[in-house]
Amino acid sequence: MNVKAALSSEDIARACADAMWAEDDASKGLGMEIVEIGPGFATLAMTVRPDMVNGQRIAHGGFIFTLADSAFAFACNSHNERVVAAQGQITFIKPGKLGDRLIARAREVTRGGRSGIYDVRVTVGEVVIAEFRGHSRVIPGKWLPAQDQ
Repeated sequence: MNVKAALSSEDIARACADAMWAEDDASKGLGMEIVEIGPGFATLAMTVRPDMVNGQRIAHGGFIFTLADSAFAFACNSHNERVVAAQGQITFIKPGKLGDRLIARAREVTRGGRSGIYDVRVTVGEVVIAEFRGHSRVIPGKWLPAQDQ
């Protein structure tokens, strides 16, 4: 008898991230990388390139927001449910600079029914440069086929 073992929650989170990453042209195009993924959390990184600085010669806030939003997306899609953002808010604390490696760490605060709340901290080294909060909404569909769960 060949019985396939059920995947762990960590395996499901990784498989969902792989499936989502394959279709995520925006994050890949901005040079983001997945550093860590697990159930309800994700860490993504991105280096500030010359085309990401604004007229003040600091990282454009839209790129910092996009990194935080992508980390949020990978965290809330880690449970094999298709999930989208319902709302996102960011507070910029310090500027990012050309060449900085930004790290966005997303974590699940709460999840129930079709809704969730996730916090994302964006850092450069040990320095916090932004705090993001995202509200998620589950939509129809799964990332993985039923036999892979």
